[in-house]
Amino acid sequence: MSIKPNTVVSLTYELHTTNGEGQQVFVEKADEQNALVFLYGVGMMLPKFEEHLLGLNVGDEYSFELSAADGYGEIDPGAYADLPKDMFKEVDLPAVGDVIPLQDNQGNHFRAGVTSIQEETISVDLNHPMAGKNLIFAGKILSEREATEEELSHGHAHGADGHEAH
Repeated sequence: MSIKPNTVVSLTYELHTTNGEGQQVFVEKADEQNALVFLYGVGMMLPKFEEHLLGLNVGDEYSFELSAADGYGEIDPGAYADLPKDMFKEVDLPAVGDVIPLQDNQGNHFRAGVTSIQEETISVDLNHPMAGKNLIFAGKILSEREATEEELSHGHAHGADGHEAH
């Protein structure tokens, strides 16, 4: 069996980006004890990430690079905002460099990076932290199986074996 839509995939990966000097920088990894498990083809993963995995089998190793445009997009110079400090009156004020959770008027949750603090406002970057960066993936396919009807109806995997509660 190979990876195709509606299969549950378990894999390892190491993710790197490159810095301004072109050197690879480690970001994160999922190893065999903490594998990434997902339902392929339902929009949970970056489309180009999935495209590179299509047709792979258990035991296959992979390595590929996604451009910023195929990852989390280019940096949007308009995706910055100044938030009034009184938004934070019930919690501690964040510091420059902190990533804070926010919610828009439609109830969508997202995160923003604090870029500066002024007397009345806190400036935040609303771009995804990986925006503008190429993503370099390498890993191995650990398992794959057909998704259960319950997983398909829920739109996500219930663990590598299909029995993980949520």
